[in-house]
Amino acid sequence: MLKPLAFALAFVAFQAEAQPSRLRFAVTFPAERSQQPLDGRLLVLLSADSSGSPKDQFGYGLSTSAAFAIDVEGWKPGETRYVDATAFGFPVRHLKDFPAGRYRVQGIINRYETFTRSDGKVVKLPPDKGEGQHWNIKPGNLYSAPAWAAVDPAKNDVVRITLDQEIAPIAEFKETQYVKHVRIRSERLSKFWGRDMYLAAFVTLPWGFNDHPGARYPLVINHGHFSTTPDNWRETPPDPNLKPDYSTRFSLSGYNRIQQELSHQFYKDWTGPGFPRVLLVQIQHPTPFYDDSYAVNSANNGPYGDAIQYELIPEIEKRFRGLGQGWARFVYGGSTGGWESMAVQMFYPEEYNGAWIACPDPIDFRHYTVVNIYSDSNAYYMPSRFKKTLRPGHRNWLGHVDASLMEMNHFELALGTKARSGDQWDVWESVYSPTGDDGYPRRIWDRETGKIDPVTAAYWKEHFDLSYILQRDWKTLGPKVRGKLRIYVGDMDNYYLNNAVYEVEKFLKSAEPVADAVVDYGDRDEHCWNGDHTRSNAYSRLRYNQMALPWFVERMLTSAPAGADLRSWRY
Repeated sequence: MLKPLAFALAFVAFQAEAQPSRLRFAVTFPAERSQQPLDGRLLVLLSADSSGSPKDQFGYGLSTSAAFAIDVEGWKPGETRYVDATAFGFPVRHLKDFPAGRYRVQGIINRYETFTRSDGKVVKLPPDKGEGQHWNIKPGNLYSAPAWAAVDPAKNDVVRITLDQEIAPIAEFKETQYVKHVRIRSERLSKFWGRDMYLAAFVTLPWGFNDHPGARYPLVINHGHFSTTPDNWRETPPDPNLKPDYSTRFSLSGYNRIQQELSHQFYKDWTGPGFPRVLLVQIQHPTPFYDDSYAVNSANNGPYGDAIQYELIPEIEKRFRGLGQGWARFVYGGSTGGWESMAVQMFYPEEYNGAWIACPDPIDFRHYTVVNIYSDSNAYYMPSRFKKTLRPGHRNWLGHVDASLMEMNHFELALGTKARSGDQWDVWESVYSPTGDDGYPRRIWDRETGKIDPVTAAYWKEHFDLSYILQRDWKTLGPKVRGKLRIYVGDMDNYYLNNAVYEVEKFLKSAEPVADAVVDYGDRDEHCWNGDHTRSNAYSRLRYNQMALPWFVERMLTSAPAGADLRSWRY
């Protein structure tokens, strides 16, 4: 039995632990920035690192800044909104537990707009503004300049923040002799979203395009994340004044210089003798959820797959003399682009003649990174009777983990509720999930606790588990994709994406009819190894074109139908 003094001290300690923070961040914005009320996600970010803005330091890695966030609706100019003990925080969950100290404090709002979709759902989402769904650089978002402040959650203090800065528009891309930009209004997507929606693409024209007006060209799609310029393409020589830059991801000094050198080398290969003459296409298809639609039709995003396939691609082939047939179309990409390449080859099997699939996002949901969504009950913890072991989320090539799966998901929850973070786990839900009663994607698991929803998992399986669909439909699908699938992944992929590839490889090796597929692994290679055994992972990811394009030509020469044009574009 506790003595009176000990009991009193224990009670005081309990009260201190249970007491929510009295600290508040009082945030306003002036009418000069917006006379209209704002909806969105309001974040207050804190950092002791003065090398950059707290908003640009926020992530799930070891060096992240901290954030506390709330949803706001109908926020009027001059009105104060408080980010306080009720806010969701990451990496410190509760404001009361944040260590007292002197920090650089910054506020920002990711602004939402209202969409009334054709399915009758009304949702508030952050539309892309030309930046590819990055909240910290999105044009029109309001923010404050970082300012030092004393922060102590135990004190009844108010830290005042004014969002008096606005992120500027993205500079318009300037076309060159080789790179053109195509932008079209999509009838399908506009109907679904209840407003004008657009698709765009960079089209890199082959050398000699204007000198060979009778030539018609194969089309190759480089699938991947949104970019404001074509990937791995540099017409001018490397900048001699570019400072050496160290890549933590690849443990490589001078990475920016190497990237410029290899990108310029591709330009020289492209304009040199003997290189494949094709239309090289990089699609821009950001959604209100993410920088990329995953190039498929989905309940929450709408018919992006059909819009790309039957609206954008025909327009590109019409403008730039494409051959316009499935035997002369190919796809490649890594990570998101790897999943997309496999998906479009499967969902539109006769529209493409081959897919170079590198480090794909999970292609078998028994290995949704490190979670089996069908048999596991919780995504965050390994099954155990007596202990709670967190599942890993991100590792390096030695297996060292710098983020758990729970931390990665809580990071996104700080950025946005209802799958509105604009980041990876949320986009998978926006693509794979059915629509919930509230109009937003149905959660595969509870974002705070990790409890898996088996109803959502069953929907995912039937609609987007590529491994399951491949096996389910192989009798009819197999002959259409025979020889078309080439899958590459590092066996130390940072996101454990190799685990799902093992399952697909197992099936493809024994499939009847025969698959004639290629599956290969990079020893100790990380994300995103793409099949190049001659160079390190840092180099191979910059050489997709030099690796994949010759194989595409080889397939066309051996698989094109009788009478196909195999000559006009081979000059």
